[in-house]
Amino acid sequence: MTSRRVALVALSLGAVFMAFPFFLMVGTSLMTYAQTTHYPPEWLPRPITFQNYTKALGQTPLLRYMLNSLVVAAFSVLGQLITGSMAGFAFARLRFGGRDALFFAVLATMMVPVYINLVPLYALMSLLGWVDTYQALIVPGLVGGFGVFLFRQWFLALPAELEDAARVDGATPWQLYWLVALPTALPAIATLAIFEFLASWNTFLWPLVVTNSDSLRTLPVGLAAFLASMKEVTDWGLLMAATTVAVVPAIAVFLIGQRYFIRGLMAGAVKD
Repeated sequence: MTSRRVALVALSLGAVFMAFPFFLMVGTSLMTYAQTTHYPPEWLPRPITFQNYTKALGQTPLLRYMLNSLVVAAFSVLGQLITGSMAGFAFARLRFGGRDALFFAVLATMMVPVYINLVPLYALMSLLGWVDTYQALIVPGLVGGFGVFLFRQWFLALPAELEDAARVDGATPWQLYWLVALPTALPAIATLAIFEFLASWNTFLWPLVVTNSDSLRTLPVGLAAFLASMKEVTDWGLLMAATTVAVVPAIAVFLIGQRYFIRGLMAGAVKD
């Protein structure tokens, strides 16, 4: 067996191993309560039933939680794309005093655990009167060091001749960014959008801390509350149905942007 076949078999086994929890989740969501509690465990739903989905939508405001998560994720992605691309272009193509020191300071923010920022960030939200509001969920996620780093690496790889030709034609720094550099950065845009969407979609701790009302809960917090409401017996079919609904948008976003994903991750890794 050639090394290529060995690699293919290993990757196939890895894919099956990684996909198994997802298929188990979907399968459980299509089972009746009797099947989920049967011993020995049943792996396939027989018969298939969708009653868990209708019950989940009826017992918890799942669509409201999803809408909140979509709003927060959409604004976070848009904010990170704008601030990350502009700052990345400035660090990569502009010359100004203290540029490198400032960039290293941005990188240093990526090393700070989120738990350290939790108390001062909550104090700031309280001071602004933003606790239990959409502002508190959205504003802290509008800027991130990873986006700045990713776009800087991408813009560093742009040919200098492209920028020189635009300057000869009288292009301003803003025009260089908007008309020359940004249109070439679709892989970096897709990569950051996927990363930030998934990070925002799955964030649990900050929405849990900064929101009090049920109408502002995001999906992770709402699912945790839904699980907590099952005080005596956990209905796994019901819970897996709600979880499946929560996972579908994240998978859809990844599938849409996957063609640019690897290329964006390799931004700046290889230079001519």
